[in-house]
Amino acid sequence: MGLTQTQEYYLQTMGVDVYRSRDRALDDPASNSDEVRTASVRVPETTVQESEIWRDLRQRVAKCQQCELYRERTQTVFGVGDHHADWLIIGEAPGAEEDKQGEPFVGRAGKLLNNMLFALGLQREQVFIANILKCRPPKNRDPKPEEVNACSSYLREQIDLIQPKIILAVGRIAAQNLMKTETPIGKMRGRRYQYADTGIPVVVTYHPAYLLRSPREKRKVWQDLQLAMRVYKETA
Repeated sequence: MGLTQTQEYYLQTMGVDVYRSRDRALDDPASNSDEVRTASVRVPETTVQESEIWRDLRQRVAKCQQCELYRERTQTVFGVGDHHADWLIIGEAPGAEEDKQGEPFVGRAGKLLNNMLFALGLQREQVFIANILKCRPPKNRDPKPEEVNACSSYLREQIDLIQPKIILAVGRIAAQNLMKTETPIGKMRGRRYQYADTGIPVVVTYHPAYLLRSPREKRKVWQDLQLAMRVYKETA
């Protein structure tokens, strides 16, 4: 996959080495940021009915008490992004900052996810980002099966509404729960999967929080992102 100068810049911010000819230097980071900010973003027209469906779903999630997690949450984390996105990013569960802000993937992990998207030529606003769980588990522990089951219908509704061209499962919890497997994520990488009965392709990669602890794995993530882009182009 050919890289633009902007993509090379964000790969470097991820910690992935980029090899290029000597006479080609990266643009100034500030100009790259301007390029990203001014890039065209598809803003789809939504019907009143679609808006009402999303509003109803958001309200049901906000009031949900189907598992014990509602007792300690600050707020639910519904998900953010383009309701007509081609790319759906699914993570594990909200952390402390996500619980406070009501938005998935914030803080350092969120910044790294943004860089991963930028490396693909995507902005955060062009994708939809959600989690397996809508509420934070205490002390960021792994979700329990009954908690995942309680949230699964909400996630499925989001997927059915968005109809993405590809799902990027970020992290072990997301990958294993989406694929209904206990296979280690290291063995799940590098393959194309399918979500349930939808026909929507799924590609698995490591979670940004894991990459912050294990930066040497970032090159593997770049390989996963390249695979995801190839799969996406086949379906687009």
